[in-house]
Amino acid sequence: MTFPVVGMVGGGQLARMTHEAGIPLGIDFRLLSDTPQDSAALVVRDPVIGDYRDFDTLRDFALGCDVITFDHEHVPLEHLRALREEGVVIRPGPDALEHAGDKGVMRARLSALGVPCPRHRIVADPADVARFAAETVGGAAEPFTEPSADGDLAVPVVLKTVRGGYDGKGVWVVRTVAEAAEPFRAGVPVLAEEKVPFVRELAANVVRSPHGQAVAYPVVESVQVDGVCDTVIAPAPDLPEERALDAQALALRIAAELDVIGHLAVELFETADGRVLVNELAMRPHNSGHWSREGAVTSQFANHLRAVLDLPLGDPRPRAPWTVMANVLGGDYPDMYQGYLHCMARDPGLCVSMYGKEVKPGRKVGHVTAYGSDLAEVRERARHAADYLRGTITE
Repeated sequence: MTFPVVGMVGGGQLARMTHEAGIPLGIDFRLLSDTPQDSAALVVRDPVIGDYRDFDTLRDFALGCDVITFDHEHVPLEHLRALREEGVVIRPGPDALEHAGDKGVMRARLSALGVPCPRHRIVADPADVARFAAETVGGAAEPFTEPSADGDLAVPVVLKTVRGGYDGKGVWVVRTVAEAAEPFRAGVPVLAEEKVPFVRELAANVVRSPHGQAVAYPVVESVQVDGVCDTVIAPAPDLPEERALDAQALALRIAAELDVIGHLAVELFETADGRVLVNELAMRPHNSGHWSREGAVTSQFANHLRAVLDLPLGDPRPRAPWTVMANVLGGDYPDMYQGYLHCMARDPGLCVSMYGKEVKPGRKVGHVTAYGSDLAEVRERARHAADYLRGTITE
């Protein structure tokens, strides 16, 4: 019996955990990685080391696979469209991926679909940012007086480079015209968005297959620290059932409208008046779904593989009332292995996932997951282990 070959472009921790999910299925998993030291390249047999931006490298890799998929959104779309013309099966396809790789395209398409989003538009320069800020307060019809080069904006504005940002990179909250100059130095278009006064961030994770089957995971709360995901709570505490169902339905609708094949993460803002606005999209396994690796009947990684192979999707329901995932960030304590003695003895039910990365301050090097029936207890278990492994606590 010949099992299919799944090729994943990108050698990060998402590829590492997707590879692991495919082992029980007997899938032949192949990897295109930037370097031999990348997280997935350390564990995948015979990884291809090369530049995904080089068409010939990408083509040679893809032609040895039954389907290719991704652990990031940065592969040039023109390469993917050319490969599609040659018959390569690409999931999600380049037309869908464009909405995850270009924030301007994503905002325009979601707005056309009537999806609730922050107010936004592409801006040309710092003076245009000032104009956008004034429009956000008073509407486009209000008279506009351009502030001085060091003047204040009418309201704070979030600026994003339309391509290339992640984990807080490529995102600025600006309050003056002078601060608004920085994003334009990247040489790519800049998207301005209103600074939404949200009460918390949520994420709706769904998976969709080519034949149209789709499943939705519980909506989670995602706690961010300095633009980086710190903790994920599944399901989101105190989220009214109707609002959770609406968020799941919204994510499923976006997946269908954009023809996403595989996993889709829809990052959301929840506002004080009960609205839910779409912040970002990711068309791959996502940090907000890592809890599912141990906490759900079928993980996001296994379901992503099932989807790109057009297999029946697995059950996304949680195994316990509460699951908490806490990211382990690098700090000043590089020997995390010694921390296992304390963490595992203190909590035999703890799930530790390390990515094989060199420990650097602020870098995601792993995560821990705990689950159970008492949210406060589960959250404390996950938070304690992550902090201990990082070295911010010692007992």
